[in-house]
Amino acid sequence: MVMFKITRVETTPFEGQKPGTSGLRKKVKVFIQPHYLQNFVQATFNALGADRVKGATLVVSGDGRYYSKDAIQIITKMAAANGVRRVWIGQNGLLSTPAVSAVVRERVGADGSKATGAFILTASHNPGGPHEDFGIKYNMENGGPAPEGITNKIYENTTTIKDYLIAEGLPDVDISTTGVSSFEGPGGKFDVDVFDSTSDYLKLLKSIFDFPSIQKLLSSPNFSFCYDALHGVAGIHAKRIFVEELGANESSLVNCVPKEDFGGGHPDPNLTYAKELVARMGLSKTHSEPNPPEFGAAADGDGDRNMVLGKRFFVTPSDSVAIIAANAVEAILYFSGGLKGVARSMPTSAALDVVAKHLNLKFFEVPTGWKFFCNLMDAGMCSICGEESFGTGSDHIREKDGIWAVLAWLSILAYKNKDNLGGGNLVTVEDIVRQHWATYGRHYYTRYDYENVDAGAAKELMAHLVKLQSSLDEVNKIIKGIHSDVSSVVHADEFEYKDPVDGSVSKHQGIRYLFEDGSRLVFRLSGTGSEGATIRLYIEQYEKDSSKIGRDSQEALAPLVEVALKLSKMQEYTGRSAPTVIT
Repeated sequence: MVMFKITRVETTPFEGQKPGTSGLRKKVKVFIQPHYLQNFVQATFNALGADRVKGATLVVSGDGRYYSKDAIQIITKMAAANGVRRVWIGQNGLLSTPAVSAVVRERVGADGSKATGAFILTASHNPGGPHEDFGIKYNMENGGPAPEGITNKIYENTTTIKDYLIAEGLPDVDISTTGVSSFEGPGGKFDVDVFDSTSDYLKLLKSIFDFPSIQKLLSSPNFSFCYDALHGVAGIHAKRIFVEELGANESSLVNCVPKEDFGGGHPDPNLTYAKELVARMGLSKTHSEPNPPEFGAAADGDGDRNMVLGKRFFVTPSDSVAIIAANAVEAILYFSGGLKGVARSMPTSAALDVVAKHLNLKFFEVPTGWKFFCNLMDAGMCSICGEESFGTGSDHIREKDGIWAVLAWLSILAYKNKDNLGGGNLVTVEDIVRQHWATYGRHYYTRYDYENVDAGAAKELMAHLVKLQSSLDEVNKIIKGIHSDVSSVVHADEFEYKDPVDGSVSKHQGIRYLFEDGSRLVFRLSGTGSEGATIRLYIEQYEKDSSKIGRDSQEALAPLVEVALKLSKMQEYTGRSAPTVIT
């Protein structure tokens, strides 16, 4: 048996190692600096404390982006030196973020061990490659992201760190082959278990959904299907789940081979970046597909986000979570006993609010960041939740789950079409959405992203918007001067959230302008970029009149968009005449 010894390496702090809403994200060139990753990992071990680290079982895997394989070996050696008992690694270092959560919550090792936490190596929907982004975050024993109490300690530790521990003499582990490798160190035995990346996740999904009914839908001659993993980690799960388990044709899968640089693309499942799927579904402005599939979906780099499309029809993420919630009890086995409650992030449209009120469900509006949903789910207060940034999930794990969302939609389609799969017209994705609007009203909604804006200019813009809120009369005077037919603002604030579970208060979570007719403007600085600042502008208008729910979204929102841009002085502060991305 290979013996290793523990080495203490002297180091000095790096500036800016503060985890955002989803961990630490920087350019690869930053992470590959000597000691940079090691400092952050040791700061995390120190923040967790010896009682959580000594003898622990940790998952270390990610989306396979560039630098992941090197990072896995470094973290494994540091785990051994810090007294961790076992490290579990998905084969080839690949595990989607939802699969990591499932493994932490569900997997039992051959020796009866259970995971106590996880390092997830991902920058989510950000590009990958030698000149692009890398990221790392820590998830707790519930499978969810570390709470602010832990991430704040991690950051504090990075500012004072003097040394880190690493196992000297521990060889790199072959992560391409499943099996257990055992080593011996000063503290005793240390094991590395490389395991199949999909089995535990698939087992959990099969306990939630009626796979035979979905299989019947996918095998129907009337139904066609397309799934685009954008060369992210969801591709390894997609083949096992959609093709091998559910019988979809392998030709239904697009870009399902994970690549370190995501094939040179941007692994963000939206209408701007998922170009191939958008064209295949008949929504491209430059390419006309004669016969698009009935259903299409895309994933991001680490598989926790999703985009849902029908034939020539886009489903907004805000509508998607509302429609899943409205149909869950009938269509999804896991929810047949009813929903405990539902929740959305503050910038997400109020479509879910209307469903919750109609179905008499507990409803929660939380800040952006999945950890806020996790608290509610751990307390048994929330079953389904979602955010406008293409994240949807439920209490089966403690992360958003892109494949779960796709299976939820396939379950709804299977339920709605259970009597007509042999022939006749299918109930389509568009039919389901339009029926939902007819029942609950439509929330016209769009998001404008201004990426890599000068951080100082972004802060000045936000300060300007806060200052405006001191006089709503002045705000409404400005608005009427821009568009006289736009409703008046009746409330404006910076969103603040008091967690009903632990009582913690989260301030400065976004600037809101709420209008008399139910419309909203929301401005936020995003914490998911790797450099500069990203300003997100959310524009929403509610329409209950069934004769007015069929308009083009951008056309319906045009007056509010003009108000938002002029009220915020977007171009003056940022120098941008147009957003980077519109969703």
